[in-house]
Amino acid sequence: MKAYVFPGQGAQFIGMGKDLYETSPVAKELFNKANEILGFDITEIMFSGTDEQLKETKVTQPAIFLHSVILAKVLGDDFKPNMVAGHSLGEFSALVANGVLSFEDGLKLVYQRALAMQEACEAEPSTMAAILGLDDEVVEKICADIDEVVVAANYNCPGQLVISGSKKGIEIACEKTTEAGARRALPLPVGGAFHSPLMEPAREKLAKAIEETPFTEGLCPIYQNVTANAVSDINEIKKNLIAQLTAPVRWTQTMQQMIADGCEEVIEVGPGKVLQGLFKKVDRKFPTSSATIGE
Repeated sequence: MKAYVFPGQGAQFIGMGKDLYETSPVAKELFNKANEILGFDITEIMFSGTDEQLKETKVTQPAIFLHSVILAKVLGDDFKPNMVAGHSLGEFSALVANGVLSFEDGLKLVYQRALAMQEACEAEPSTMAAILGLDDEVVEKICADIDEVVVAANYNCPGQLVISGSKKGIEIACEKTTEAGARRALPLPVGGAFHSPLMEPAREKLAKAIEETPFTEGLCPIYQNVTANAVSDINEIKKNLIAQLTAPVRWTQTMQQMIADGCEEVIEVGPGKVLQGLFKKVDRKFPTSSATIGE
């Protein structure tokens, strides 16, 4: 059984998608359509912009989404998933590739999500940190005992948990997890506390947009961040997608569940190889690869 997985924020790089644009008429058409929908030239930034431009949340999220989704579309009949999943933003890419959302609707939702998250970040200074080499339960308990907003946000792989919250909360949590024996407590260069209660204003905005967007039945089940389980029911997919902004990304549990459900091979669709690396942390010998065209 094949799983196709889609990366989230952080996988971007200048030049991403340019090869697709230059070699595939389908890709070119979709990139041009994206420029129209967004109302600015995102391809210009993706192909030859600066790191600073690409790092802005309102650019990063649609850029990664476009690279992933257009690559999946260009694969055509070779794209035959038995299961799909995406890390945070990647869940939207997975839903479009899987046929649950149209390209246009997926892009509009991703852009609305990015703008709403950026707004929430600006309203309250907040951040995230990666805690390495400490059991999840220990990190969770430390966060729960701090008198600030600080929560587990991304369960990335065994021994790697990202926490999210107020700047003061993250500072205290980094000190306490280091004292508890974490190999590293690493503040991340992000604009805000994603996947925490501080994203509530963004969740409310996105909820309305998701409710009003048509969803259809997909090619196969999607393993969603909020539950780490396979979901096919459209109403449940919507509910989990709305909850995702303030709930943790259970990627460790998602990988384990996919493997338990018979996944034999993982193909990463989009920029970078981050998700392949995380699967290798669960099982070093697990077969992983990047989706490629024209081979």
